[in-house]
Amino acid sequence: MKILIGLSGGVDSAVSAHMLKSRGYDISCAMMKIYNGKVLSNAGNSCYGADKTSDIKDASAICEFLDCDFHLIDVSCEFNELVFSNFKSEYQNARTPNPCTLCNPLIKFGAFPNKAKSLGIDYDKFATGHYVRSFFDETSGKYLLKRGVDPKKDQSYFLWGLKQQQLMNIIFPLGEFTKAEIRQYAINNSIPVAAKTDSQDFYSGSYSDLIDAEDNFGDIVDIHGNILGQHSGLHKYTIGQRKGLLISYSEPLYVVGFDTANNRLIVDIKDGTYKNGLFADGVNLIHLDKICGELTVKAKIRSSQIPFDCTISQCDKGVRVNFLTPQSSVAPGQSVVFYDDDIVLGGGIIQEAF
Repeated sequence: MKILIGLSGGVDSAVSAHMLKSRGYDISCAMMKIYNGKVLSNAGNSCYGADKTSDIKDASAICEFLDCDFHLIDVSCEFNELVFSNFKSEYQNARTPNPCTLCNPLIKFGAFPNKAKSLGIDYDKFATGHYVRSFFDETSGKYLLKRGVDPKKDQSYFLWGLKQQQLMNIIFPLGEFTKAEIRQYAINNSIPVAAKTDSQDFYSGSYSDLIDAEDNFGDIVDIHGNILGQHSGLHKYTIGQRKGLLISYSEPLYVVGFDTANNRLIVDIKDGTYKNGLFADGVNLIHLDKICGELTVKAKIRSSQIPFDCTISQCDKGVRVNFLTPQSSVAPGQSVVFYDDDIVLGGGIIQEAF
């Protein structure tokens, strides 16, 4: 079997490639090029190193070490159109996007391997260094996506948008391992990037630097409309944010909302950050055909969060999520992801909290 591995230049994808070659597979490797000449020159590991010269050199060195082909595939136009344009629009509209949840189904597991195929790169399966698991379930006749065994590295939150036709062609070699085990594997096998530190984010700078939005000063107000201070642009803030408000108050204040019509940033004390539920749209169900009635599941509204109990049901606004315990800092634009134990049911984009 021929397998194409998506390389980032980091240790995780390098170990994936080494593992698969050690198992006797015929491998080749490719890196995404998403840099469009203006922004994202610091895009990180979650976008396969993009265009950092050091990452490209590391990826090339990995392939030389593995004695396999290396390809640099330009998907910058697709990335700009499908991911980055949405990212800018969301921030400009005082929402908090999660570009990785769009990039994964549309680019990393979409345009990227598809373009590799169109360029004549022959492969049967596509593999990455994500810490998740997938398998075919004989009972349902569907492919299932599961959380990685390492709770600190599990990346299932970012992959809720994957479709059945994508999962059937993907291999995730690292899902059964912890990060410590993968790091030790790289050291034991003298992989060139064994000591390389992890890249943590889509972009290493300030997100507000990317969206070409000018400072637009306005009032910071409490939930009663009392003016407490000034902000320099709603796009610089997100729901739940505490730092950077520069307001003296008897208790810590947090961002709880945006009055875009009047260019006002709304803040409240910690208790005011809690909500009882949310509405989400753009929902993708990985192996379920639909949500029947009201389902009791677990969910996450942040990647590092421990899944909490909730119910989900279809509604005119998409999916209604009722929290069994109030949750803080529910940010429109972010993802809500649904779980049945370790199995990822799917997810959607948060539109509003209630």
